[in-house]
Amino acid sequence: MAWRCEIVKLLLARGADVNGSSEHGTPLHLAAVKGHESTVEVLLEHHADVNKVVPSNLVTPLKAALLCASTPCVKLLVQAGADVNDVNNCLARAASEGLTECVKCLLEAGADPNRPDECGRFPIELAAVYGTREDVELLFPVTSPISTVADWSTDGIINHAKLERMQLQDEDVLNTRKSDLKRKGDEAFEKQDYTSASEFYTQALKVDPSDGKMLASRSRCWLQLGDGQKALEDATRCKRRCPEWAEARLCRGQALMLLKDYEKACEELSGGVELDPQNDEMDKLFWEAMELKKK
Repeated sequence: MAWRCEIVKLLLARGADVNGSSEHGTPLHLAAVKGHESTVEVLLEHHADVNKVVPSNLVTPLKAALLCASTPCVKLLVQAGADVNDVNNCLARAASEGLTECVKCLLEAGADPNRPDECGRFPIELAAVYGTREDVELLFPVTSPISTVADWSTDGIINHAKLERMQLQDEDVLNTRKSDLKRKGDEAFEKQDYTSASEFYTQALKVDPSDGKMLASRSRCWLQLGDGQKALEDATRCKRRCPEWAEARLCRGQALMLLKDYEKACEELSGGVELDPQNDEMDKLFWEAMELKKK
């Protein structure tokens, strides 16, 4: 609506911070998630940060626009320099929602079709299960063959994805497979083979993407491998799915410590101690973060 843009313009003219942030993000996040194309355009004209990440959920304005399936907003953000290969893997999101025009836009802007999502699923696999045949055909020429797909053709990928989905609808098969992969991941972790452990946990997440605690297990692998950013991403997703689980906060705190963001680590660990006052490891790490914060 025109009045919304006029209010935004007035506030900006009076000195409002175009990147002013709340727990839900910046004005650009909020406009994008509502699909308010004209407001997004105004904010971009005033140099809104197109790649700002909301710490609590890792959402960027581009991810926000995809959440409401707003192709016009996606195109505006991409034109303004949005990172099409950010932590959210927006191409995978567009493919899983059947947003054909967004898939085209992201591919043209350089989105990586060979990058799996957090659960190890490639955009073309997501398109085959949840999207459209047209999306699969768009992604096919630019996607490297996936070893588990015997018939590497458009029909072969679609049939493979449908078969895999049918198998996962059998609860007994699903639970057995996930349990087996978790066991293998735990065994590899115990042997300090953190790379293999992370791969097993990723396969388990492919079976059950809703398992937040599996993300915590994989986050611990990234910590041991020294990759603080990946550890933080998985821990953040875990916290989002299991908000009352203290271990999720511990994982985030450990990742933030590795990244030397001691102030945020203190906040995270403090919240974890409130949830689990008897957790000695969390308490000890909190005081360690407090000391490092002072230096």
